[in-house]
Parts: sequence; C-alpha cells; structure tokens
Amino acid sequence: MAEFISKRSKSNATLKPTQALEPAQAVAAVKKFKGPKFDQTVNVVMHLGINPDQADQAIRGSVSLPNGIGVKKRVIAFCREDNIKPAKEAGAVEAGGDDLVAKIEGGWMDFDVAVATPDMMRVVSKLGKVLGPKGLMPSPKSGTVTPQVVEAVKEYSAGKVEFRNDKGGNVHAVVGKMSFKEADLAANLEHFIKHIEKMRPSAAKGVYIKKCVIAGCMTPGVEVKIQQAAVEE
Repeated sequence: MAEFISKRSKSNATLKPTQALEPAQAVAAVKKFKGPKFDQTVNVVMHLGINPDQADQAIRGSVSLPNGIGVKKRVIAFCREDNIKPAKEAGAVEAGGDDLVAKIEGGWMDFDVAVATPDMMRVVSKLGKVLGPKGLMPSPKSGTVTPQVVEAVKEYSAGKVEFRNDKGGNVHAVVGKMSFKEADLAANLEHFIKHIEKMRPSAAKGVYIKKCVIAGCMTPGVEVKIQQAAVEE
C-alpha cells in the first residue's frame, strides 16, 4: 500500500534547504514552511560530542532567552515565611515550606517548575519520590535551587528554559513560537547556541557541536551552521 503524503508535506519538502544555514537564515527557512493553523513551538536540537555515560561530560542547566519562549509556566517556591509574599508577587502560584510539602504530599501537582532556597532542601527532600520521577525536583545544576528565589520565580514564570542531555548526547530546547519575528527567534537561537558552547566540558574532545537543527513542531528541520574549532584528543 502506497504511503500517503499530505500536500503540506510535499510542499515543505520542496522548500527544505539542502545545506546548513547561518542561524538567521535557518530561522527564515523554518518560517517559510507551511504549517498548521495553531502557533507552533519552535525547537532546537543539538547533537554533542560528549560521552553521556561520564558524569564530568553531562550537560544540564537553564537559560533565560532574550525574547522569552512565548509560554508562561506555573512556578512554586519552597522558601521561608519572609519570602512567601515576594515570591507570589513575582508570579509563584504557591509558596511556602512544610505546608507546601504537605499540600503536594496530598496529591496537588498543578505546577510546571519548583524552585527552592538552599536552606529549604532539607524540607523538600521529603518529596524526592514524588517530584524526582516527574523531573520536578529542585536542583542546583538546573538553577532551581538558589538563594535568589524571587528572581528565579520571575525567570521561570516567564519561560526560562531548562535542558539536559539525553543518553544519545543530544540537547533539546524550546526557542520560541512561530509567530515570533525572525530577528527575535534568531536572537534566541544564537543565545542558546552560545550558552551551550560555553558549557563545553574540558573532557570532551574532538568536535563538540556535531549537528544543530531547528524546526517547528510540525515542520521539517533545518540544519544550522556552527562555527567552532575541534579540540585534539
């Protein structure tokens, strides 16, 4: 039986570039594809020259993109009483200590990101089995454990991007919406690429960023040209 290919897919196939493009050109190419009626999320995927099995080569963190990502996140804050009001004013849907832990233990999970001050992790650790499997446990590596909890609430509420490499050495992140101006999407893409470049582990040899692709959630991918020097093994 012949495989059905939609008119949109056929049209997009003729528009897909055959070579890697500079970030701004890659964004322009993605925005030219025909897409669905809804505002697509635009993603970037980078294949890195790291050994995912080695802890000293793991890539994990968070970054605030210059033009946001077009999505607001529900953030909770584990903090002391004097920070509860400022955290809520900054956008937290809930804030507190033991009372917030009890609420989550009771089954409440209406949030996307949890941030905490370092001194509250003793309390938050009780939720390890609940938040850990869902990837919601606050962590210093991801930037969700910080003394500046109010600032963290502001950043994550606005859509601060969290990322970590998978078992294949790939890093995935959202860089905006298809409705963004080309210049704003390109600025976000370039900012993310530079951020990942700065995180290069000293143990990673050879070519660090092996491939970078940007795409809408329902469009073909466009390869992004990366300028970098290889590190000798």
